[in-house]
Amino acid sequence: MPMKHIRTITASEMRGINRTAILEMIRQRGPVGRSEIANYLNLSLPTVMRIVEDLIEERLVRELDETEWSGGRRRTRVELNKHEHLTIGLDLGGTKFFGAVTDLSGKILFEERLDKHETKGEISFDLVCELISRLLEQAETTGKRIMGIGIGVPGVTYHDKGVVEWAPSLEWRNFPLRERILHKFSLPTIVDNDVNLAALGEVWFGAGRDASNLVVINIGTGIGAGVVIDGALYRGSHQMAGEIGYLLPGREYLSKVYPGFGALELLSAGAGIAQRAQAALLEQNVQIDVEKITAEYVFEAARQKQPWAEKIIDDSIDYLTIAVAAVITFFDPEVIVLNGGVSNSASQIIQPMVRLLEGRVPHIPTISVSPLGPRAAVLGAMINLLHNISDFYIVRKIS
Repeated sequence: MPMKHIRTITASEMRGINRTAILEMIRQRGPVGRSEIANYLNLSLPTVMRIVEDLIEERLVRELDETEWSGGRRRTRVELNKHEHLTIGLDLGGTKFFGAVTDLSGKILFEERLDKHETKGEISFDLVCELISRLLEQAETTGKRIMGIGIGVPGVTYHDKGVVEWAPSLEWRNFPLRERILHKFSLPTIVDNDVNLAALGEVWFGAGRDASNLVVINIGTGIGAGVVIDGALYRGSHQMAGEIGYLLPGREYLSKVYPGFGALELLSAGAGIAQRAQAALLEQNVQIDVEKITAEYVFEAARQKQPWAEKIIDDSIDYLTIAVAAVITFFDPEVIVLNGGVSNSASQIIQPMVRLLEGRVPHIPTISVSPLGPRAAVLGAMINLLHNISDFYIVRKIS
């Protein structure tokens, strides 16, 4: 019987691994000298010099005037060429679109927001193209290199193909988003789940900076999670790792099917909270335009101690806590980061959640709110583009 997944590393792949290690060291510790890199990574100095020269030629790394001296000739120190390269990043929500132009330092140069776009299907795609066009126009005024376009989508995506398998809030099914964006803009393009990108953003720039194991839970129109294990995104065998909106939070949910949003989303996501509030107010004959009820309205009503709202929020927190407990026991992360519109009410969520978890799971990780908000996904898009363009490797020795 043939063995699966057993293979050797080619010389080209070994060079790619060394290149990744060198580029990451320059990013994290720069300015740094070539001898320092060689000593720290236990690589030969000629290997480091060849790879650094390639990175300089590609303009990913730049030389500084300052030099290092290791007992022989003096050599210039190098750092990541953070401000020379720009990326276009988009975070597509069910009700809001956010886009930005960023450089490799994480600095955001331009932003565009579309609130309450209320579009589906092809109209959503047209709006995405308009947003990219506006951002490209702004980026081009800088005269800097535009590395590509990264798009985070709220749903199941095939990252390697750039296809959106299913995004219910946008009504995209088997949607060839990368192919169509490439055809229109002729720039390197990556398409990924929005929360996967947010997780990368948090590891580099946010609440999980330099954490090896982290989970971002986005609670917006829907609910999803981005999972980082040993420094790498975990996608699962069907690119569905982290789709916790489909978690069944009790046996009573086994009798139903969920062709659109999942069971947890219908209970605790923004749209689900709003729908449950509308039903509660109609049942009580409250004189209010229920169509204008939002999750934010319900959280505010709960802060004002209105019983109907307190009940909905308490139930939502219970169901979210069940999901967080599952995440903790499955992945044992160092940090769980909450993001998305509902996380704006984190003061009403985190403390009750921690109290419910105490004594019920072996270890409660740090649970915090994203300091990046919607910027997490566009920063993650920049990181993903850099990884794809620079042939990035993550290697782990099995202990």
